[in-house]
Amino acid sequence: MYAVVRRYEGVTDPAEAGRRVDEAFVPILRQVPGFVAYYWIDAGDGVMVSTSIYENQAGADESVKRAADFVRDSLASLLPNPPQVTAGRVVAAG
Repeated sequence: MYAVVRRYEGVTDPAEAGRRVDEAFVPILRQVPGFVAYYWIDAGDGVMVSTSIYENQAGADESVKRAADFVRDSLASLLPNPPQVTAGRVVAAG
């Protein structure tokens, strides 16, 4: 399995960002081959973190592309700063 974590800082409206992600972005990710799970976390103080899990690296790589497109097209006003993206192979899980 592979995971992608994105950390967004300076989020201007976390509630609206969460609504848009839930209603529009999650369905996009579910279409990515190898999709396993997705979580959007409000960490407080204008910080939001997403974690997505895929069966393979190709799915993880595709999710990075789709996330960049979605943020550019639908969330740019709410997520003004580029995310910190970390991706890699899952080596332990519970």
